[in-house]
Amino acid sequence: MTIRAPARQAREISVEEAAGLVRSGMWIDYGATLCQPDAFDAALAKRKDELSNVKFRSCLTTRPRAVVEADPDGKQFHWFSSHFSGYDRKKHDLGLANYLPVNLGEIPDYYRRFIDPVDIVVLRTCRMDENGFFNFSAANLWHRAIIERAKCVIVEVSDGVPYCPGDQNGVHVSEVDFIIEGDHALAPELPNPPPTDADRAVGRLIAREIEDGSCLQIGIGGMPNAVCAQLMESSATDLGVHTEMMTDGLMDLYRAGRINGAKKTLYPGRISFSFALGSRYLYDGLHRNDDIWCCPVEMTNLPHNIMQNDRVVSINNTTQMDLQGQAASESDGHRHISGTGGQLQFVRGAYASKGGKSFICMSSTYDKKGDKRSRIVLSLTKGNVVTVPRTDIMYVVTEYGIVNLKGRTIAERARALISIAHPDFREDLERQAYEHNMIPRHFAFS
Repeated sequence: MTIRAPARQAREISVEEAAGLVRSGMWIDYGATLCQPDAFDAALAKRKDELSNVKFRSCLTTRPRAVVEADPDGKQFHWFSSHFSGYDRKKHDLGLANYLPVNLGEIPDYYRRFIDPVDIVVLRTCRMDENGFFNFSAANLWHRAIIERAKCVIVEVSDGVPYCPGDQNGVHVSEVDFIIEGDHALAPELPNPPPTDADRAVGRLIAREIEDGSCLQIGIGGMPNAVCAQLMESSATDLGVHTEMMTDGLMDLYRAGRINGAKKTLYPGRISFSFALGSRYLYDGLHRNDDIWCCPVEMTNLPHNIMQNDRVVSINNTTQMDLQGQAASESDGHRHISGTGGQLQFVRGAYASKGGKSFICMSSTYDKKGDKRSRIVLSLTKGNVVTVPRTDIMYVVTEYGIVNLKGRTIAERARALISIAHPDFREDLERQAYEHNMIPRHFAFS
């Protein structure tokens, strides 16, 4: 870890003074998820008419950004996100947000090697602790890497976010330039939609594949959370967690005593994660809990770290898969939806883990303007981005079954995926596969 040497001793200033430090043409970093500043953002938005070409980086915006709302034409402020939330997506649809393609676990390296030092980084943190650290709360991620080279570091202290013990989870006062008081609003919550019948069916199928001592990674969404619900009823013991995102479902398993991390090699006996988004229940469970360890994203997401634990089980959603097994999880044609995130890295890390398994799951169909469509298709929608290549895919799961594509030919993959597609689409998919010579007419399957 590199310790930053600031130009001056940290001092407290007003939010307005902090916003006054911004000049036209600067790069400002708002960090990610719970660390994004609110009071500074509101103060800077008021200076809109004084500034031009101010550029912001962020990730998974959890509240509307005042600088974006104040500039609806995107003339003064320009927004760049490394993973879209629903808010970022809406602003992208309006031409007000841009996506940075990344593997989330590599972002610290980008800031250290490929991105010029930011002019100002502003992070919402917990109030300074007894050791002089401003804790990053439940969002360790790549914040230390930004700080190491930033020209100016500002912390916006808040009493509304949980204090999370962890590995390098904070910045020392000796590395900070300015301290401002936040608005102390409670950490934003991510709603947990009730599971659908398809979610529960997929959850049951995956839960049966999880063995004693497995180490879980759970992605975002109702379907991975449904797996946690099914594990509450399973007989699997000594479960561990090494994940990018900490969720309500994982907190349920922890509080029920189903997770103890006893078989983990990396961070044994602890849940390791890089950021959390969920309900107040989740944040309360994280607050000053030494069983749950908030880590830099390179520690949680890089495959060579993931694989140190045995029996890693990676569970993630996709939105579309073609008959060769390419998973498109982040776009709808040319419309960007979310991001690569850690999906590919966890698929690879789980495969490299001794006894590891990766699951890509989806409902078999979705509704588009009243039209039921298959998520399993001959060819991906034009413009769709491949998140996980066909060569990396292991298990694929829908409510109609589970198949393993490792070691399968193209013809075998097509047949396997058709078998778990919705019954209404199987005949057409098989006909298309034959028409495009994906399944040879005289090939015999065992």
